[in-house]
Amino acid sequence: MATATKKAPKKEAGAVAEPKLRIRVRAYEHKILDLSVKQIMDTANRFDAKIVGPVPLPTEIKRWTVNRSSFIDKDSREQFEMRIHKRLIDIMSPNPKVIEALTNLNLPSGVTIDVKMV
Repeated sequence: MATATKKAPKKEAGAVAEPKLRIRVRAYEHKILDLSVKQIMDTANRFDAKIVGPVPLPTEIKRWTVNRSSFIDKDSREQFEMRIHKRLIDIMSPNPKVIEALTNLNLPSGVTIDVKMV
């Protein structure tokens, strides 16, 4: 019996990956995060940039358990959690106008942006 196997195409040694701008957006509230991502995408679309995303990343959840009373009643406790929502946007081969427009973007407070050139 002969089995056919597929071989993965090899990448050429001389091929250079196109530069891309990787934007990682984080916020505590998902509604504000989605509005900020939409604003970033609209800005990039205005300058005809190719966009990949937004890709939702896993929500980071931090939890704490605290005694309600400071001295007695160990069985009475409160539990708190903080959720950090994240999105990832890639802009393929950005031109200087796109980068300038994104740096001048005015986003709401509580939204953290990390921009990396990959």
